[in-house]
Amino acid sequence: MTIGIGALGPNAGLAVFKALQAAERVGTGSIGGFAVFAAIAEDGTLHTAETQRGGTSTLFTEGETTGTVPPPSVASARRAAVMSSGPDRPSPLSQFLAADPAIGLVTGHRLPNAEGDDGVPLNKAVLAAMGRGLDAQAALAQVFEANPEADAGMIALGPHAGIAARNSRLVASRPDLGGARRTAGSATVAILHNAIAPHASLAALVADIALGIMQPDPEPAGSIAVCAGTPLVLAEAHRVIIDADGEVQRIETDAQRLLSGERNCAAIYLGAPVVRDGVVIGTTLVEPNVVVRDGRVVSLSGQARFSISYAAKRGDGE
Repeated sequence: MTIGIGALGPNAGLAVFKALQAAERVGTGSIGGFAVFAAIAEDGTLHTAETQRGGTSTLFTEGETTGTVPPPSVASARRAAVMSSGPDRPSPLSQFLAADPAIGLVTGHRLPNAEGDDGVPLNKAVLAAMGRGLDAQAALAQVFEANPEADAGMIALGPHAGIAARNSRLVASRPDLGGARRTAGSATVAILHNAIAPHASLAALVADIALGIMQPDPEPAGSIAVCAGTPLVLAEAHRVIIDADGEVQRIETDAQRLLSGERNCAAIYLGAPVVRDGVVIGTTLVEPNVVVRDGRVVSLSGQARFSISYAAKRGDGE
């Protein structure tokens, strides 16, 4: 019962929503019922949403429309979390996701709202520990070391605490666990779940979907055109050489086999540098299916002329 998702970084609000939505579409078991969501917006405002039945299909509304994505100010929040499971959990649902806009968020799976040995709910104890200056990992460790038999796993995150996930000793022994963590640039997402199949692979898929929203593929900076008859030239690496008008003059390749006979190949490899006047201006974002004959292009995805978008070259350190 339950899945917990936490994200720290650009568009975390939209990322955790879409991650849960993906889990609902792919997973089976304790999912698609209650959901409780919280996000801390850029201005420090805490935004919350909850539903007892329907998961993401009823979590947000806009006017008369149910099942919308979070509004822009919530979607763009850099700190967000959600917890969801089957329907009709005890009220208030806010007990399952501890939140303080000045400190952070604590979500999880199983029963993170249960009281610890000191009588304080586990998730609130973690939040309080972060409020005292512990980072997310240390706060989770402190609470679970004091409550090793707690029936909970938690994900903690905050603007000054980072993000971490951990199961109690009791929960770690379950046979139906799933979990994943993904990081790219300034974005991190963490997921814990149980009683939702497929146990071994669901979290990884959902985490990748969330991370793709937080760190999307680069936008095209422009396009180049390659035509039938364009020559392939043996070189040390894949490169695409263009003129001032963006027309491909030659395709450089380190695959000598492409220079003789007829081949069906990826002559212009995904991510190949695009070079103009000796300067790399970007890398290709599209990889056409190419037929070559004796070192010249015959067709590109069945066409005599093909447009290939490219991403701008990133600066040093990006």
